[in-house]
Amino acid sequence: MSKVIEISDTNFQEEVLESQVPVLVDFWAEWCGPCRALGPTIEQLADEFDGQVKIGKLNVDNSPQAAEQFGITSIPAVLVFVGGNETQRLIGVKSQNEYQEVLRPLATA
Repeated sequence: MSKVIEISDTNFQEEVLESQVPVLVDFWAEWCGPCRALGPTIEQLADEFDGQVKIGKLNVDNSPQAAEQFGITSIPAVLVFVGGNETQRLIGVKSQNEYQEVLRPLATA
C-alpha cells in the first residue's frame, strides 16, 4: 500500500500548509512522461521517510489553484514545505539521492 498521499486544491491547506511535519509535494500530470518516470522515486521516498516527512502528489490538471498559487510552470516540480512555507524547489526529474539529501535534515526521529 502506498504511503504517498493525494493532495488537491481541496486538502492543500490542511495536508501541506498546516502540517506539523515537513511535506514534499510532487506537482505532476498523467500526460507528463518525466512525471510518470519520477513516480517510483516518490514512492520509495514515502517508504523511507514514513512518519518523518509527509510525501504527496498533486495532479496539476485536477488541482490548478495550488499549482498557480506556487507558480508551477514546469512539471515535474517537487516543492518542500516546512511550517507551511516553501523551503526547497526541485524542477525536473532528479536522482533519488538528491531528494534524500533535501529530506534527511528535515526528518524527525
